[in-house]
Amino acid sequence: MRPALLGKYGLKSPQAKQAREEQIKDKQMLIQEIRDAHQTWVAAQAHFEFALDKDQIDYAIYAMEAAEKRFEMLIRQAKKLGVSLIDSDRLMEV
Repeated sequence: MRPALLGKYGLKSPQAKQAREEQIKDKQMLIQEIRDAHQTWVAAQAHFEFALDKDQIDYAIYAMEAAEKRFEMLIRQAKKLGVSLIDSDRLMEV
């Protein structure tokens, strides 16, 4: 008998089910964070395109680099957790 199963019919323990649900919820939150970070990065790039003076350009570059670093950090975190784009649509439907 596997540890996560109870009884002869293979019913999952409440703790295993709860842990799985929490893991799915964490992955869903990470996927949403990645989507938000990507939108922020795209917006920062657009802001850079329309910056007029030196201060606006400096700020746009700073914002764009910060958004890119955040996006890359979240992508690395997703890779560590084994989350892929293929999983993202399925996870978001749950």
